[in-house]
Amino acid sequence: MYKVSSILSKFADSLAKKEDSNIGKIFTIFSEQLEDLKFTNQRIKEWRLIDNAEGIALDLIGENVLQPRGVATDEVYRVLLKSKIARNLSTGDINTIIRVLSLALDSEPSDVSIQETWADEVDPRPAGISVIQVPLRRLNEVGLPADQFARIIQRTVSAGVKVNSIELSGTFEFGSTDIQTDATAGFSSVDSPDTGGYLGSAFVPASNEDLPI
Repeated sequence: MYKVSSILSKFADSLAKKEDSNIGKIFTIFSEQLEDLKFTNQRIKEWRLIDNAEGIALDLIGENVLQPRGVATDEVYRVLLKSKIARNLSTGDINTIIRVLSLALDSEPSDVSIQETWADEVDPRPAGISVIQVPLRRLNEVGLPADQFARIIQRTVSAGVKVNSIELSGTFEFGSTDIQTDATAGFSSVDSPDTGGYLGSAFVPASNEDLPI
């Protein structure tokens, strides 16, 4: 806060330094405007970060990294921006893909697991990967559809490498005994619909061009 008394103290003693003087009234208005300017500059500084920016501030970041918004909400657009920045630096190896996905979803790298399909004992395929673990919770939180997330992964891998399947891991599980309960893993109740676990899913990528990834 810019105090009027502090501002007036910097002037020569030949001037009246009381806050109710004419010069004091002028700098009362000035201090209010200066405080607004300080708040605006602070917001500009904070909104340079993708996690804090909103609206047009995100669009400006997108222009810098050549990632258009399309119809994406702010939450989804943050995922697109983070993944685009990481993809721009990607070498296409497994560790880089994991880093890109964890950055995009703001999750730990240990939450993502990838398997190369050439080593699949049942259906080996050359030049392919399967994402066998990814946090479905984060996709739900940002509202990013699984098919669009699959396209992010496909843009991250090296040219000619196919993403064959994606397993989105849920948290739902049955207890080992009838009386065992877990608010984050079991069934919810009518009275508490926000408790309980959620189901996972498996997804096979298809071509969907809704978002400009």
